[in-house]
Amino acid sequence: MAATQPSTPLSRVLPPLILGGAGFSYQLTSDPNPSRTRDVLKRAFELGLRAIDTSAYYEPSEELIGEALSHPEITTCYTRDDYFLMTKVGRVSATKSDYSPEWIRYSVSRSLQRLRTSHLDVVFCHDIEFVPEEDALQAIGVLLEMAAAGKIRYIGISGYPIGVLARVACRAREIYGRPLDVIQNWAQMTLQNDRLEQEGLQAFKDAGVSCVCSSSPLGTGLLRDQGVPVGRLGDWHPAPEGLRKAAQSAATYVASHGESLASLALRYALRRAQYSSTPDFRVGTIVGATTVTEVEQNVSAALRVLRQEGRKWEWNLNGDLETRAAGEKAMDSDTRLFAGVQQLLGEWRNYSFSEERDKDAQTKL
Repeated sequence: MAATQPSTPLSRVLPPLILGGAGFSYQLTSDPNPSRTRDVLKRAFELGLRAIDTSAYYEPSEELIGEALSHPEITTCYTRDDYFLMTKVGRVSATKSDYSPEWIRYSVSRSLQRLRTSHLDVVFCHDIEFVPEEDALQAIGVLLEMAAAGKIRYIGISGYPIGVLARVACRAREIYGRPLDVIQNWAQMTLQNDRLEQEGLQAFKDAGVSCVCSSSPLGTGLLRDQGVPVGRLGDWHPAPEGLRKAAQSAATYVASHGESLASLALRYALRRAQYSSTPDFRVGTIVGATTVTEVEQNVSAALRVLRQEGRKWEWNLNGDLETRAAGEKAMDSDTRLFAGVQQLLGEWRNYSFSEERDKDAQTKL
């Protein structure tokens, strides 16, 4: 079955900085609420951060985002064409995934209702490592059908194990006669773990994918002064105690130099994403925020790496060596801190959560 591709590649329209919607979920906060979500989105939009990534799994993120986007404080200033919405299907709960065609269709329909929109810009199959590959491939076919019907513009897959993502992307291309539009991978283009850049990007390119979303540049809250976030659902973070202690030592080290570990980690991730991007292959970074202050801090950090044309975020590149050299020179002021943090991480540098994820996946198949 050959599926048609969008007339405009996603790499041409996806901005380099994207707001993560997991910050409006019970996983990351004990009190997700409408007014705070609205304040965060309003401030993000004012600062030019107008792409949002969420999931049906991030309860109650979709409902809160949809309520905020339909509020007069947003609708009087912005139209649907002014922002970009990405969500995910398939992951139902911490212990359940449903990739059946019926559930995929239902989940997309429910997301459209929750987000109060007529179309979704991107839909990912969420955490494909927790289901058999055949189920993920079948779900991709369902999303392609919904894209042909105009409900979805672009489709992709998300997860943690790079090898699984690359293999499914290759198989999807063979089956459907076109590559996936995008792959999302989390916590592996960070100060702690750069496996996405070292192992994943070329494999994704080989599968024909031209756009990658790198989420969790802070390692889902590991690389910050406060330590890992604990929401209403408790401490779910996969980092072992040794890694947590090393990250806190790094935070103390960075603070002694007058910097924030969170800001430094975001700048690192954005610089690596920028360096890995070309006019034909783009890496966007998804960063979460639960308060207006966090949005402002993230944007401030991003402006030290990216640039804005009006309120539109741009990669600071044109694909030539001169621009790349300038980008490397601009990174010099951070290089010493990057190296110091990675030295403090020691044996935990490039530690992967895959072993624990694989154990979880096997128990849930």
